Amino acid sequence: MEDEGNNSCSHEDAQLSAVVEGMESDTEKDAHREEEEGQEQEHNNEDGEFAMRFEGDMNPFDFTENDAFGIQPYQRFERIEYESLAEKKRKIFMDREGLPKKSRQDDLFGVNIDEIMEAMNYGSRRKSRKIKKRGRPKGSRNKLSPEVTQMLGEGTLHYAHGRYAEAIGVLNEVVRLAPNLPETYHTLGLVYNAVGDKQKAMSFYMLAAVMMPKDSSLWKLLVTWSLEQGNTAQARYCLSKAVMADPDDTSLKLHLASLYIELGDCEKAAKLYSLMLQLSPGNTEACKAAAKLYSSCGQTERSISVLEDYLKRHRSEADLSIVHMLAAICMGKGEYVNALQHIELAQSIYCSGKEMPLHLATKAGICHLHLGNMEKAEALFGFFQLENALDHADLLIEVADTFKILGHYESALKYYLMLEGSARDDHGILHFKIGECYLSLEETVQATQFFYKAINTIEDSVDARLTLASLLLEKGKADEAISLLSPNNQDLTLETSSQTKPWWLNEKVKLKLANIYQAKGMLEEFVDVIFPLIRDSLIIETSNTEVRAKKKLSKTVLAERARVLDDNQTDLVFHGFRPTVSASDLLKASRAKKMLQKKSDLKEDLKAKALAAGLDWQSEDSDDEPPQKALKKPLLLQFLKDAEHHQLIMDLCKALATLRRYREALDIINLVMRLLSNKLEVGIKDELLTLGAQMAYNLMDPKYGFDFVRDIVLRNPYSGAAWNCYYKLILRLDNYHSKHSKFLQRIRDKHKDCLPPIIISGHQFTMINQHQAAAREYLEAYKLLPGSPLINLCVGSALINLAFDIRLQNKHQCVAQGLAFLLNNLRLCDNSQESLYNLARAFHHVGLVSLAASYYEKVLATHPKDYPIPKLPYENLGLENQNAGYCNLQREAAYNLHLIYKTSGAFDLARQVLRDHCTL
Repeated sequence: MEDEGNNSCSHEDAQLSAVVEGMESDTEKDAHREEEEGQEQEHNNEDGEFAMRFEGDMNPFDFTENDAFGIQPYQRFERIEYESLAEKKRKIFMDREGLPKKSRQDDLFGVNIDEIMEAMNYGSRRKSRKIKKRGRPKGSRNKLSPEVTQMLGEGTLHYAHGRYAEAIGVLNEVVRLAPNLPETYHTLGLVYNAVGDKQKAMSFYMLAAVMMPKDSSLWKLLVTWSLEQGNTAQARYCLSKAVMADPDDTSLKLHLASLYIELGDCEKAAKLYSLMLQLSPGNTEACKAAAKLYSSCGQTERSISVLEDYLKRHRSEADLSIVHMLAAICMGKGEYVNALQHIELAQSIYCSGKEMPLHLATKAGICHLHLGNMEKAEALFGFFQLENALDHADLLIEVADTFKILGHYESALKYYLMLEGSARDDHGILHFKIGECYLSLEETVQATQFFYKAINTIEDSVDARLTLASLLLEKGKADEAISLLSPNNQDLTLETSSQTKPWWLNEKVKLKLANIYQAKGMLEEFVDVIFPLIRDSLIIETSNTEVRAKKKLSKTVLAERARVLDDNQTDLVFHGFRPTVSASDLLKASRAKKMLQKKSDLKEDLKAKALAAGLDWQSEDSDDEPPQKALKKPLLLQFLKDAEHHQLIMDLCKALATLRRYREALDIINLVMRLLSNKLEVGIKDELLTLGAQMAYNLMDPKYGFDFVRDIVLRNPYSGAAWNCYYKLILRLDNYHSKHSKFLQRIRDKHKDCLPPIIISGHQFTMINQHQAAAREYLEAYKLLPGSPLINLCVGSALINLAFDIRLQNKHQCVAQGLAFLLNNLRLCDNSQESLYNLARAFHHVGLVSLAASYYEKVLATHPKDYPIPKLPYENLGLENQNAGYCNLQREAAYNLHLIYKTSGAFDLARQVLRDHCTL
């Protein structure tokens, strides 16, 4: 039984929809021809779009409760045709001659006399000079048959006596016989409303209203019902129809205009108020509302024209508030001459022989001020005195503000001080303006007093605190400025209870306080104030950059936008109304819907191709996509573009380095280089990279700063200091860094003649006892620079170590080659102590102890100079106070020599060498 009921309901919906298609083709066309307001038709075309869906060839009465009361659907009834054009002409002709109307039964012997008379007078009849009306002539509608009239009366009686089932059955038969009769649908709406079926009642009321578009009561009722059901789109459509049906009803236009204002469509709302003004030229409120709305949507010219037209229509008598609004709009555009002309014209017409109202006189005086007519302005402002200042405080402040903006600070003070003793709510703002005027006049004592008064009244005034702090700094009162910009314990307790952002957390206050701390050399306080602000700003900018990089919207976001176009009332016959959203949201929704359809088509296409190729289809789309993050407002405006902020970041990093907060400094530098690598000045960028290298060397885990040291080497590939910094960092890494070998290989491929990466590679092989690979790298460096003492030393030591490999066959040749490179190092170093010691150590290592002893003795006989140990620019190793002789190798040579003597049995010589050279 439930399935049958559902089928019948759907059958009824489809049949009711079929009627609407037929009704619209007849009744709506005739009604539209008789419409008199062209602007109202424009609203109907914009807002009155809806769709009526039906399936098959169905009748309107099938939508009713036919299944519930045992009434079966009927065949579709053919529409009754109108009378022929000839019959209409005959009636018009007989009416003109004053003859009574006759039916077609007055034929004589089968011949129609009217037709004969019309044919005889066809050529000689004069054309009527009357203007023909468009549309169907009155009285030409087909009359109802007595049967239909009787059944309609019976249905109405059944409804009146509460016999709703019988009423529905009879009215269904009336719909079958006369489907174009709106009274039937109206009565059916009443019946279903009495039964409690609001949905069907509304559908039948909509049918009746469409067939009777001039019946405003029906449209008003539908507006109320639509709002009760939450269908704002349908309510908007019905409201526009109601405005067309009853153009004189001002409340309907006001309701529709308020709806447009809620949607942000100020232009359409302004047009409605303009239409109300045309119907009622004396409606002052409609004129003001139209002017305000046009001005708010940027159409100031139309706003001015609306006000000017109103004044032209009311030359003898008009509302002076219109003149005041017109003058204010012209002054807002900077057209002070036009504003003054309107005020003077109003004075000559409406205020002749009378004193001009004060608000208009004030506007005129302000116009004279901007035009440079000081004397006329002062004459108009002469009304303001100390006695009546409180009564006209707003006008007085407007005058004083104008003097202040134009730079007439003494005149501004004159009018500000009139209100200084009053108990106004904005007394703190008044004190602040007085302080600014005194400060501009270089009267710092009075300015300081009024700034303190302003802060005492409005503690959250950031501008007052910053201005007063700058004034105190000029006087050398830095401590007082710091206390002014720092919160006390009471303020901190109020922070938890206040929902608004407290003044001491304002970014401008923090920047000012940080500058004061930096100027005084208070690095810890400077870092504590500015570090959280800069770090949070960089993090927000980084997240915003990541959000901007995602150009494609996710499927979830597209579906959310396209949901605006979904018609939630799909079970109604009338649906598809324009959603009640702004034009921008509607455009986004349509684009999202097209994109979703495009993705769906692409997915189906890929699926079809995969199945045709015999492949398994697996969709990669995920419905659980994370929502797109919204852009956050940065704490510091123009943070990335302001050079002053870039220098502040540099100062913060230096302060963090001085305070040994290396990890925090490295985090700041990382964020800055990620965001501003292409926007920083060259000097600041190089300095930041150098600081980053310093932080990397000083951190416990130097891998976080590897990128900074690498960037320094990339910019200076032939700099020995840069490679020293790089190698020091690599030596501090506990584990082998994956980026290191790739970086060295890239440098060697790009710079074939660069020695440091080749030597570093040889050192790396030596540390892991791969002497053959180390010798190969050193020999590559030797080919590029054979005269380098360091390279000769590295090649010789590598070959000596390689000679001890058990797999090597020609060991003696390898030893001889190694010693040759060491002797070459001795020659290049001019027999220095270090080269002698290295050669003696090589002889000792291969077992040539006699030669080793002779070279150790030469080391003991040599006294070298002390050389400074190389260090990086930021390093402070504290070697200035070291004892002399820290470059001397005599102790090392004496210890090795005593080992040789001891091994050969010369214990006395061994003790003598230790006593002479290794005793403190």
